[in-house]
Amino acid sequence: MNYIITQAQIGTRPPVELPNPLILTFLKEEGMRELVGEHYELLKQSKIRGLFPPTDAGFESAKKHSADFFIQICGGPRYFDESRGAPKMVARHAPFKITQEGRKVWLESYIAILSKLNMSDELKLS
Repeated sequence: MNYIITQAQIGTRPPVELPNPLILTFLKEEGMRELVGEHYELLKQSKIRGLFPPTDAGFESAKKHSADFFIQICGGPRYFDESRGAPKMVARHAPFKITQEGRKVWLESYIAILSKLNMSDELKLS
């Protein structure tokens, strides 16, 4: 499967398209948490590791919040809202400098994780 990472306009909000709820149906909650956990472990070793909390406890908390968010936007329980409030993605990410290179590292890390999943290509792209 070939994934294409397009250029983004840093500083502008891209159109938002929620993931297909069938991803959560396929992975189940545990699988979604594993996917996000593996992604974060790759990021922890990457050039953008400085965007994450430096302590183990902080890093684990960030992974949990991210998994809660992905579970929620795929139609699962509203764990993120319950623990953190409304997502407010722009405000939460405002303190961090997200560069084109950082965005690319983030997406390439997800591609590495998705490529190992025994999931249909159609579902991976949705």
